[in-house]
Amino acid sequence: MFGIGGRYNYYEENTRKNRKINSGNFITSLITSLIVGALLLILIWNNIIPIPPRNDSVSPGVDSGQKEIDPDIPQDIRVPNPQQIGATISNPTDNIVNVTKSVIDGVVGISVLRANVDSIFDSNTTEKWGVGTGVVVSSDGYILTNHHVAGGKNKKLIVFFSDGTTMDGQTLWSDSVLDLAIVKVNATGLTAIPLGDASKLQVGELAIAIGNPFGLQLQRTVTSGIISALNRTISIDTEQGTNYMEGLIQTDASINPGNSGGPLLNFRGEVVGINTVKIASAEGIGFAIPINVAIPIIQKFKDTGTFKEAYMGIFAYDREAIPFLEQDLKLDNGIYVVKVDQDGPAAKSGIKKGCIILEVDGKPVNTMLELRCIIYSKNPGDVINITHIERETGKIVTTPITLSEKKGDGLITR
Repeated sequence: MFGIGGRYNYYEENTRKNRKINSGNFITSLITSLIVGALLLILIWNNIIPIPPRNDSVSPGVDSGQKEIDPDIPQDIRVPNPQQIGATISNPTDNIVNVTKSVIDGVVGISVLRANVDSIFDSNTTEKWGVGTGVVVSSDGYILTNHHVAGGKNKKLIVFFSDGTTMDGQTLWSDSVLDLAIVKVNATGLTAIPLGDASKLQVGELAIAIGNPFGLQLQRTVTSGIISALNRTISIDTEQGTNYMEGLIQTDASINPGNSGGPLLNFRGEVVGINTVKIASAEGIGFAIPINVAIPIIQKFKDTGTFKEAYMGIFAYDREAIPFLEQDLKLDNGIYVVKVDQDGPAAKSGIKKGCIILEVDGKPVNTMLELRCIIYSKNPGDVINITHIERETGKIVTTPITLSEKKGDGLITR
């Protein structure tokens, strides 16, 4: 404590004290920092990797890891137990395989023998077999296909089943404009494919087509793709001239000659459409007729063994087809009447060319396909109420029409 000569060295003593104090402060700060850091590390670690709850408080019947909630805690402040969420990614190929297995016995080949002759007195008459596909829609022998496969006059119609058996068939009904036909074979216990609802389809969902491309040598070929678009309108050539098919389903599943009349299926293995045409100048573009329009026809055949088609006597186009007809016409809702049978029920009730049909029995109608679905569900003699815009006055009126029975297969098909 004393320096040279015995004098008290204040500076030296003070320096020693400061060193002791600083050393103590450093050690204290270091310990404090370590404790705080450890607490932060534990907190962060628990947020990143939650510590699972103990199992010692699990009640009987409660899954392991789920603590029993105290019933005395108010419902609005209870904290839910953590749930482990898992996602299963299915393989689309597996789904296609399963769908194919479930429906393949309900897909048939159809071969039709027709005479190529312009006159019954033509000595150069030749015969030609045509090939297409069909869908068994009831176990007692009703088969749905295209008109251009089984419609019109033919000398013989043979149906080929998946087990190798063949049966003679008969065309009971067909419509050239709609391009659908019903064929009947004398059989029971057939595998029928369930029918779906085309109105619930979404663009981008799975689509599976099955048919007999290029003849019976390639029977029941399966192709897959997606629903590319809905409610398409295309022009076609029929016996009555150029016509327009509306409300079609567009798909990129390959549809080739011989696929006509085969099913377009959804991922549940339900028929949502009947394959009908492919654009010759494009690849990956095929079309199918929505199954909804055929369902009331099929049901009447199954219930009564016959189908008496109700007839209204008009032909109309929706807004998708209007640009083909009148580019200046703007149609937001309804269907535009372009042809009227002057001897039909609609003409007798005042419906004229140029009228816009908005509703039938209170149901909105925006496509000819929707109108067909309603008319097919009716019987000759039924009365329907048509809400339409009059061509001359522009007024909205409701007109009752008594349906008759359709005769023949002309251009005016409803």
